[in-house]
Amino acid sequence: VQLQASGGGLVQTGGSLRLSCVASGNIFSINPMAWYRQAPGKQRELVATITSIGRPNYADSVKGRFTISRASAKNMVYLQMNSLVPEDTAVYYCQMTVVTAAKREYWGRGTLVTVSS
Repeated sequence: VQLQASGGGLVQTGGSLRLSCVASGNIFSINPMAWYRQAPGKQRELVATITSIGRPNYADSVKGRFTISRASAKNMVYLQMNSLVPEDTAVYYCQMTVVTAAKREYWGRGTLVTVSS
Protein backbone atom coordinates (compact mmCIF):
# COMPACT_ATOMS: atom_id res chain seq x y z
CA VAL A 1 0.00 0.00 0.00
CA GLN A 2 1.27 3.46 -0.90
CA LEU A 3 -0.13 6.88 -0.07
CA GLN A 4 0.47 9.89 -2.29
CA ALA A 5 -0.36 13.37 -1.08
CA SER A 6 -0.59 16.46 -3.27
CA GLY A 7 -1.90 20.00 -3.31
CA GLY A 8 0.57 21.86 -1.16
CA GLY A 9 2.12 25.15 -2.17
CA LEU A 10 2.67 28.80 -1.31
CA VAL A 11 -0.30 30.94 -0.40
CA GLN A 12 -0.84 34.32 1.21
CA THR A 13 -2.49 34.83 4.57
CA GLY A 14 -6.23 34.40 4.20
CA GLY A 15 -5.89 32.15 1.18
CA SER A 16 -7.03 28.60 0.59
CA LEU A 17 -5.55 25.29 -0.48
CA ARG A 18 -6.97 21.82 -0.98
CA LEU A 19 -4.86 18.81 -0.19
CA SER A 20 -5.55 15.37 -1.63
CA CYS A 21 -4.23 11.94 -0.74
CA VAL A 22 -4.82 8.68 -2.56
CA ALA A 23 -4.02 5.16 -1.41
CA SER A 24 -3.09 2.47 -3.86
CA GLY A 25 -2.52 -1.24 -3.51
CA ASN A 26 -4.48 -4.26 -2.41
CA ILE A 27 -6.93 -2.54 -0.07
CA PHE A 28 -9.96 -4.05 1.60
CA SER A 29 -11.03 -1.07 3.70
CA ILE A 30 -9.70 2.12 5.26
CA ASN A 31 -10.74 3.53 8.63
CA PRO A 32 -9.97 6.11 9.72
CA MET A 33 -8.25 8.59 7.42
CA ALA A 34 -6.34 11.52 8.84
CA TRP A 35 -4.14 14.52 8.20
CA TYR A 36 -1.18 15.46 10.36
CA ARG A 37 1.28 18.30 10.07
CA GLN A 38 4.74 19.10 11.25
CA ALA A 39 5.99 22.64 11.42
CA PRO A 40 9.71 23.46 11.47
CA GLY A 41 11.20 22.66 14.86
CA LYS A 42 7.95 21.18 16.18
CA GLN A 43 6.51 17.75 16.70
CA ARG A 44 4.04 16.24 14.30
CA GLU A 45 0.47 17.01 15.31
CA LEU A 46 -2.94 15.72 14.37
CA VAL A 47 -4.96 18.11 12.22
CA ALA A 48 -8.12 16.17 11.41
CA THR A 49 -9.55 12.68 11.18
CA ILE A 50 -12.56 11.19 9.44
CA THR A 51 -14.21 7.83 10.03
CA SER A 52 -15.67 5.44 7.50
CA ILE A 53 -19.11 6.94 8.06
CA GLY A 54 -17.81 10.43 7.48
CA ARG A 55 -17.58 11.67 11.05
CA PRO A 56 -14.85 14.32 11.28
CA ASN A 57 -12.76 15.49 14.20
CA TYR A 58 -10.50 18.54 14.22
CA ALA A 59 -7.71 20.05 16.20
CA ASP A 60 -8.87 23.20 17.97
CA SER A 61 -6.42 25.29 15.99
CA VAL A 62 -8.14 24.50 12.67
CA LYS A 63 -11.81 24.22 13.66
CA GLY A 64 -14.00 26.37 11.47
CA ARG A 65 -11.26 26.83 8.88
CA PHE A 66 -10.37 23.33 7.67
CA THR A 67 -12.68 20.62 6.35
CA ILE A 68 -11.72 16.97 5.96
CA SER A 69 -13.63 14.75 3.57
CA ARG A 70 -13.20 11.38 1.93
CA ALA A 71 -14.11 9.49 -1.21
CA SER A 72 -14.01 5.95 0.06
CA ALA A 73 -14.63 4.33 -3.33
CA LYS A 74 -11.51 6.09 -4.61
CA ASN A 75 -9.46 5.51 -1.44
CA MET A 76 -8.99 9.26 -1.16
CA VAL A 77 -9.02 11.83 1.59
CA TYR A 78 -9.09 15.60 1.20
CA LEU A 79 -8.31 18.59 3.37
CA GLN A 80 -9.85 21.90 2.40
CA MET A 81 -7.94 24.67 4.15
CA ASN A 82 -9.42 28.16 4.27
CA SER A 83 -8.41 31.36 6.02
CA LEU A 84 -4.83 30.18 6.19
CA VAL A 85 -2.40 31.90 8.53
CA PRO A 86 1.40 31.70 8.81
CA GLU A 87 1.04 29.33 11.76
CA ASP A 88 -0.41 26.76 9.36
CA THR A 89 2.92 26.54 7.57
CA ALA A 90 4.06 22.93 7.80
CA VAL A 91 4.56 19.68 5.96
CA TYR A 92 1.19 17.97 5.84
CA TYR A 93 1.00 14.17 5.96
CA CYS A 94 -1.92 11.93 5.22
CA GLN A 95 -2.35 8.80 7.29
CA MET A 96 -4.67 5.89 6.74
CA THR A 97 -5.42 2.79 8.77
CA VAL A 98 -5.70 0.18 6.04
CA VAL A 99 -7.04 -3.35 6.14
CA THR A 100 -5.40 -5.67 3.67
CA ALA A 101 -4.38 -9.11 4.90
CA ALA A 102 -3.82 -7.34 8.21
CA LYS A 103 -4.54 -3.91 9.64
CA ARG A 104 -1.86 -1.26 9.87
CA GLU A 105 -1.18 2.44 9.52
CA TYR A 106 0.32 3.93 6.41
CA TRP A 107 1.76 7.40 5.85
CA GLY A 108 2.17 9.56 2.81
CA ARG A 109 5.45 11.38 2.18
CA GLY A 110 4.04 14.80 2.95
CA THR A 111 3.27 17.94 1.04
CA LEU A 112 4.59 21.37 2.04
CA VAL A 113 2.21 24.21 2.77
CA THR A 114 3.72 27.66 3.18
CA VAL A 115 1.60 30.62 4.22
CA SER A 116 3.20 34.00 3.76
CA SER A 117 2.31 37.01 5.88
